[in-house]
Amino acid sequence: MLPTRLFDVIEHQAAERPISDALAAKVGDSWRRYSSQEVVDTARLLSLGLMSRHQIAKGERLGIISMNRPEWMFSDLAISQLGAASVPIYPSATAKDYEYILGHSEVSVAFVSTAEIAQKLASVRANLPKLKAIYTFDTVKGEHEFAELLEAGRNVAPEVATELKSRRDSVTPEDLASIIYTSGTTGTPKGVMLSHENFLSNFLTVLDVVNLSHLKRALSFLPLSHVFERMACYAYQQMGTAIYFAESVESIVKNLPEVKPQVMATVPRLLEKIYEAIVNKGRELTGIKRALFDWSLKLGLTYDPDQPADLKTRVQLAVARKLVFSKWQRALGGELDVILIGGSALQPRLARVFWAAGIHVLEGYGLTETSPVIAFNSFVDHRVGSVGKPLPNLQVKIAQEDGYRSGEGEILVKGPSIMTGYYKNPEATSQAIDAEGWFHTGDIGIIKDGFLRITDRKKEIFKTSGGKYIAPLAIENKLRESPYIAQVIVVGENQKFPSAIILPEFDALSKWCAAHGKSKGSNEELIKLPEIQALLKEVIDESNVNFGQWEKIKQFRLVADDWSIASGELTPKLSIKRKVIVAKYRDLIEGIYASHDNRQADH
Repeated sequence: MLPTRLFDVIEHQAAERPISDALAAKVGDSWRRYSSQEVVDTARLLSLGLMSRHQIAKGERLGIISMNRPEWMFSDLAISQLGAASVPIYPSATAKDYEYILGHSEVSVAFVSTAEIAQKLASVRANLPKLKAIYTFDTVKGEHEFAELLEAGRNVAPEVATELKSRRDSVTPEDLASIIYTSGTTGTPKGVMLSHENFLSNFLTVLDVVNLSHLKRALSFLPLSHVFERMACYAYQQMGTAIYFAESVESIVKNLPEVKPQVMATVPRLLEKIYEAIVNKGRELTGIKRALFDWSLKLGLTYDPDQPADLKTRVQLAVARKLVFSKWQRALGGELDVILIGGSALQPRLARVFWAAGIHVLEGYGLTETSPVIAFNSFVDHRVGSVGKPLPNLQVKIAQEDGYRSGEGEILVKGPSIMTGYYKNPEATSQAIDAEGWFHTGDIGIIKDGFLRITDRKKEIFKTSGGKYIAPLAIENKLRESPYIAQVIVVGENQKFPSAIILPEFDALSKWCAAHGKSKGSNEELIKLPEIQALLKEVIDESNVNFGQWEKIKQFRLVADDWSIASGELTPKLSIKRKVIVAKYRDLIEGIYASHDNRQADH
């Protein structure tokens, strides 16, 4: 029997396929594991404690501000079985973000994980009159603890337990389960309202398309406030897959051999960093080992997993996997079979090389507003460079407009996983979902042979002064294939040509300098070296071959200050805040076009 509410999923696991490590997290030097039944029991105690202390009403909003850990999942389950709605917030968000989201959603109770987060929240609490209580997962001086609610749940009167059963029974698939605020690359965050049915219809259909039932252990490190990781964890629970929470993103390398995961979800930028670390280590080899590494890497980067391999390729792959790629596997824990990719476009070369290494990279696409998956590749039906076929329970169409290539247009979606709307924002809801029920994604794409390809963001496409359209995402993705480029944005709206602002990959440039006998100096000094300027010019020239004359990058500038979540250039899911970066480098960008105009005037 399929679940109809989110809390049904773990109860089904406990009843039908119980495991001893349904959830696990590092406590000190050892892993604390919770069985399926412990998860069910803990969530029940938490619900009872919330009812006893705060009389949580159906539809009330409760916040969760925490890194990934079992308590996050306990809180989410407890909130949902009360018929209330969780409001997750990235722990890395600013105090100002906390204030806006908790205030806008009128959160009454907030769960926070650490003293640092509690202090950040305390700095704006005076501006949150609806916030009645804060509970911390860690022991924090002066704050109420999560454990207090569990204890209160153990000591409730019998009638409270009876009321909980009644409340659970009253929850319907259509009820609001969560309000997830968008990460705000384009302005004030909007609260996406998702029902139990939205989530369930999505991850159950994904599991029909991509059979992951053989996977027994998952490593979770993308924030659970990210809808993609949250959907993945619901899917893991449905399959009976153990979920191990990494200590942090920085500790993944340490946690991989401890957990030996068979599946994990990530975003392209983190997979790029894993790949770069492996390649940099390989390039430290010498002699025959280095030659074998380079040969295997070249084989992997040109491998086509979408076509049956001929005998020669199969033999070569077997040799490469035994001698080189097996070491990649060991570095990733030794048993990794599947990497689920979402959040932004993946470079095709990464998909090819990981498939060649025997690791299935399955890329999908979606938005918070679509719960999230719209399309996904599967083991048997996949295309490198695509985000897979649209899910069978969704209608997807391309709204073609002037200025796009043939067959391209905005991706529109209709189906059971589309949000119920933006919280307290009917105007934005009506702009996003038209009168016929189509959700307008704002992404530009094309469907070819049934596979969806994303080509750009509608709001990011711009025109040159000559009236030509520029789709920056395609150019940026091509440039990021270079090991010497960490981040890049393409600019040039209403200008004669497009240019690029490039944040180099300084580790790779340092190694290049060492190999060529150049003194590195600081990052600021490094980007001024004529040899480095020439190296990046070569990268741009190679990329330009793939684009029309009007799309070619004519000028570029290198910058040395890092782009991060803390400094405001990246969202918590590592997407670039284009407007922030353009504003930050406004003088630099204006200088590009001023110098060009001056040169033109001199002639």
